[in-house]
Amino acid sequence: MKTSTFLTLAVAGKLAAAHATFQEILVNGQSSGRTGVRGSSNANNPIYSTSGNLASDMMICKGGSKVSGTVNVKSGDKVTLQWHHNDPSSGSGDKDEPIAQSHKGPIIVWVATAASEGKGNAWVKIQQSGLNGGRWAVDDFISSGGKIDVTIPNLAAGDYLLRSEIIALHEASKSGAAQFYNGCAQIKVTSSGSLAIGSGAANIQNVYSSSDPGVLFNIYGGSSSYPIPGPAVNAGFGTSSGGGNGGNGGNGGGSGGGSGGTVAKYGQCGGSGYSGATQCESGSTCTKVNDYYSQCS
Repeated sequence: MKTSTFLTLAVAGKLAAAHATFQEILVNGQSSGRTGVRGSSNANNPIYSTSGNLASDMMICKGGSKVSGTVNVKSGDKVTLQWHHNDPSSGSGDKDEPIAQSHKGPIIVWVATAASEGKGNAWVKIQQSGLNGGRWAVDDFISSGGKIDVTIPNLAAGDYLLRSEIIALHEASKSGAAQFYNGCAQIKVTSSGSLAIGSGAANIQNVYSSSDPGVLFNIYGGSSSYPIPGPAVNAGFGTSSGGGNGGNGGNGGGSGGGSGGTVAKYGQCGGSGYSGATQCESGSTCTKVNDYYSQCS
């Protein structure tokens, strides 16, 4: 019994450590250290895609808990959100640095005003990448050493939360088994831009459903396209690639995000904030999944 208990605890400890957390902010290559870093909401553990979890405070930046300090940025700056599997001082022998290779899936970046505390219709999607030419966003994330690069949009001056999110799909063929990881940077935009968080903003606590096509998804099924869940990247705020919301990889048809062309099967064809093609290819019909996402199926 003692041996069995010891082995169980050892395995549990290994599983608890086999993930990733947001740990550092860099601006144009210059490190700000941990200033302004809100770590993951669920320590080094995944947020599984159950209905309760997806509606919980874990989806907000560290449950809405502030940290001291902000990092000053300007429109056009390249902000790098650095993630690690464990403490980076653990050395180069960690085969799961920055995340296990099995944890394939999309990476999404959102922004909200700090005053909103991330609650309610506060979040604008500014960047997303999914499956592109057989390569997942997480594959590129691993190759970069855990870096998520974000170009700051032309935001109005003020304090913001910059939220990066990884959705690991290695077990997502089962309902409630996709793994969400998030972390937020507290930033202050010092330039005077024209973009404001407006009526197209989403509530991060109801933007995803456990049955969304991009949350309940079998990565081992040989699909060449992937529907990134949630709304489209808001017009003027950022970029999309590798599927979903009019990006490359089969979800934008020939239009690549414009209003013309047709959408491939399993691609996005509508939803709040979506500005891409709405006509599905022959044999597919545009079906509403939720207020933020309609899919050709």
